[in-house]
Amino acid sequence: MTPEPFGARLRRAMDTRGALCAGIDPHSSLLRSWGLNDDVAGLERFTRTCVEALADRVAVLKPQSAFFERFGSRGLAVLEKAVEEARDAGALVLMDAKRGDIGSTMAAYAATYLDKDSPLFSDAVTVSPYLGFGSLRPALDAAAAAGCGVFVLALTSNPEGAEVQRSHVSDGRTVAQVMLDHMAAENGDARPMGSVGAVVGATLGDAGADLDINGPLLAPGIGAQGATMADLPGVFGPALRQVLPNVSRGVLRHGPDIAGLRTAAERMTDEIGAVLARHP
Repeated sequence: MTPEPFGARLRRAMDTRGALCAGIDPHSSLLRSWGLNDDVAGLERFTRTCVEALADRVAVLKPQSAFFERFGSRGLAVLEKAVEEARDAGALVLMDAKRGDIGSTMAAYAATYLDKDSPLFSDAVTVSPYLGFGSLRPALDAAAAAGCGVFVLALTSNPEGAEVQRSHVSDGRTVAQVMLDHMAAENGDARPMGSVGAVVGATLGDAGADLDINGPLLAPGIGAQGATMADLPGVFGPALRQVLPNVSRGVLRHGPDIAGLRTAAERMTDEIGAVLARHP
């Protein structure tokens, strides 16, 4: 049986649970602010609390792989369990791994996150296209076969990204626009939207690019990096309904209290819902 495409599953989750991607970013400073030690036990307690608080109500949970990898195999074991439990609770899991390589190495990354038999099998993964969009082919193909998604870095929220992403190629397009055009071609006329998404920072003010890729637009930078939900229409314009705002510390700082985490996530979800209502 052909699996349901990620784009369709994400659209349904956004329409029923609200358009929020909640990050799970166990920084050492955040663990300490929760009264936890910066060790595997603290990591496990932090992660379990996040999943318990949020996985049954937000559309997407996005664990940042690096914060688990720093603890080695024990940290990855925590991540594996979190992915399984979050998906069982109904959240889509977007693994924030930002992988990018070529050939068999890219295929191995794809197998890690997009093969249903992998312990880290996720609904989607972030990837970097700056070895050329074609280098992502193993991940794109694996995702399509498994009904998963791929979020491709396009216009990121860090200011350093502009030196590459805003550079121009021979036909006058920016590098970022070239990548966005590739994503649009991958998504084609998929309905309700394609499964190849772009990462576009909410801090940009004006994206200065055509974001009509017929796919989801992951928008980091809200909260700790200075952007708000009210900034989204100015950045994304007519593509606003495809936007999946990502909030990490803006929710996580309300832990370890489960009720506090849930209230923060609900408030963020309500904020984006209000923005969408004002810009139909």
